[in-house]
Amino acid sequence: MTDVEFSKKLVLRTKKFALRAIRLFQYLPKTDEARILGKQLLRSSTSVAANYRAACRGRSNNEWYSKLCIVVEEADETQFWTELLIESEIFKEERIKDFYNESTELLALFTTIRKNSKPIAKN
Repeated sequence: MTDVEFSKKLVLRTKKFALRAIRLFQYLPKTDEARILGKQLLRSSTSVAANYRAACRGRSNNEWYSKLCIVVEEADETQFWTELLIESEIFKEERIKDFYNESTELLALFTTIRKNSKPIAKN
């Protein structure tokens, strides 16, 4: 698989992840704490997709790397909000486990990509 094909698949995967977050949000209880945590989850998970897409359209290696760093931060934040939804018992773990596993995989993947990609230093 070429880098371009891999990037296209990852753009699609992150978009599907964002759509799953939207559906998850729609099924949250209508309590204040569920809505607050849910909105945070919604923001961070959709940001993963949006920022990876922006990274792929970056005008330079440094811009690409910068956006990739944001993707890692947002993926980590998504995992945090998901953990809070589970640990606070707002959402049953078995109903959100697949989403959590996907967030874990995406975080690991983007962390590895970032680790193997370095910004170009300016002299």
